[in-house]
Amino acid sequence: MSLLPRRTALAALVTATASLTGRRGRAAPSGPAADGPRRPLRLAQIGVGHGHANKLAVYRDSPDWEVVGICEPDAGLRAVAEKQKTYQGLPWKTRDELLAIEGLDAVLVETKPDSSLEHAAAAVVAGKHVHLDKPAGTSLPAFQKILDEAKGRGLVVQMGYMFRFNPAVVLLREFLAEGWLGDVFEVSAVMSKVVEPAARREFARFPGGMMFELGCHVIDLVVAVLGKPDRVESVLRHSLETADDTLADNTLAVLHYPRASGTVRASALEVEGSSRRHLTVCGTQGTFHIQPLDDPSTRIVLDRDRGVFQKGINLLPFPGFTRYIADAAEMAAIIRGETVSAFSPEHDLAVQETVLRAGGMPVDV
Repeated sequence: MSLLPRRTALAALVTATASLTGRRGRAAPSGPAADGPRRPLRLAQIGVGHGHANKLAVYRDSPDWEVVGICEPDAGLRAVAEKQKTYQGLPWKTRDELLAIEGLDAVLVETKPDSSLEHAAAAVVAGKHVHLDKPAGTSLPAFQKILDEAKGRGLVVQMGYMFRFNPAVVLLREFLAEGWLGDVFEVSAVMSKVVEPAARREFARFPGGMMFELGCHVIDLVVAVLGKPDRVESVLRHSLETADDTLADNTLAVLHYPRASGTVRASALEVEGSSRRHLTVCGTQGTFHIQPLDDPSTRIVLDRDRGVFQKGINLLPFPGFTRYIADAAEMAAIIRGETVSAFSPEHDLAVQETVLRAGGMPVDV
């Protein structure tokens, strides 16, 4: 068993990241962006109702971004948010006022999923790039229309799946690109936690329950490895008998492929569930296991030496991962023309269709 030294681990990640961005066509900065300090891009946020809405703090701390306003139509949600540090000092505006801010480059859409597509569509029509938090609403046709509109206007719609730039996931993508795991035949993932009663009632509004709310994060990862499945089976259980709600709190999805399978579990019941959140990719020449996902550590098993990784078991921790920092940096680079998105609209659409099917929800309305 090999425990890679921190210096070797960091070097491996830097090499992997550089290789991946090279494959995706990163261009060298040119013009004013390369010659001197760049102006921050202007950003606003619509909504504070999403569970990840406080990611705005990442953008406020980034030299790439200037946060210029916020909108929340719900008076109750706004009253709570106004007391939180993340939103202190920001001007509160209506959506129309927000989208009319001079020089506004991009919008974060952080509303609840059943209204997010309405706001994302308005932002795209107004000519703004969009970061849309997960999942992409409840209507696949509406999401498709937003992606088509954005493409026609030369805009990016970046999805807020929080593990896309997890360093362990970045390294996994390098392994797959190099073919170091051989032919992938199995992918499994778990994304669970204990959900308190108020949040349970909120999530119960969606038939997909915890698969829709939490499972979507790892469905994004599974589809990135295996692609869009041929068929999806969903098992949606309400297991907590004492709960006064109808939440599908114990869920399983099986994703079928011609020569592989994927499984995703998401529950609202697992004590310290964050410690067991994981992604495992099994190939004919190796297995890549990430656990936990939030504080990533990898166990890589190989049938031969691969680069700095030895035959047998390799253990590689990545301490200090902070969500959304890399997402914010990628979006700024895309807008400035320094790179292209690592995730295509076709991928995002395939993920959303899979999320809906995994949650037993319609895909044609």
